[in-house]
Amino acid sequence: MDTVRIVIADDHQLFIEGIKTILNRANNFNFEILGEAHSGKDLLELLKEVQPDLLLLDLNMPEGDGLNMLSIVKKKYKSMQVLALTMYDEVKLVRTAFNEGVDGYILKSTGKLELLEAIDEIIDGGRFFGDGVKIHIMPEDERAALPSKFDDKFVKKYNLTKREIEILRLITLAMSNKEIAKKLFISDQTVSVHRKNIMRKLQVSNTAALIKMAYDNSLV
Repeated sequence: MDTVRIVIADDHQLFIEGIKTILNRANNFNFEILGEAHSGKDLLELLKEVQPDLLLLDLNMPEGDGLNMLSIVKKKYKSMQVLALTMYDEVKLVRTAFNEGVDGYILKSTGKLELLEAIDEIIDGGRFFGDGVKIHIMPEDERAALPSKFDDKFVKKYNLTKREIEILRLITLAMSNKEIAKKLFISDQTVSVHRKNIMRKLQVSNTAALIKMAYDNSLV
């Protein structure tokens, strides 16, 4: 029986305990839990000490945006596979996660069989889309042709500048900081500053919540 070394990153201990129970009772793999992290900061520190085969990652964690953590760990630990576990099923958020390199995406409302199926598929080198997860990858020219739907009320309510509106729209199109910088002919650092200002004005703490807010307000 193959051994799969796992790290679980989620800020809800009860959820972590539930995942561990499911894994410990599985009979198709021998799962070894190397550790758990409750924030993005904890995760980066933990990964300095252990090298898992698979990271189970919540996309909404404190002290480190889950999507940013995904980007960081996939670049730094190229052989490590990542399964996103989240409550968010918005198409644009799913697309962003896969653009950042996630290997699988399932909702927290899923059952234990789908979780094990996802792990099996990912460890075997495939990609996994959970039940209820939809994704449609649009060509770049098709994305660029989309009209902006940000209305005046939203702009005035949150006091967004023209540049912030532009960058927010590109974020909801699942574009990374580098892609946005290239498109707008500005630096990565400038995009990062604008992104932080947008999140502060909209009172959200991570990119997942930012995209969800845009989705909930019919801005995408």
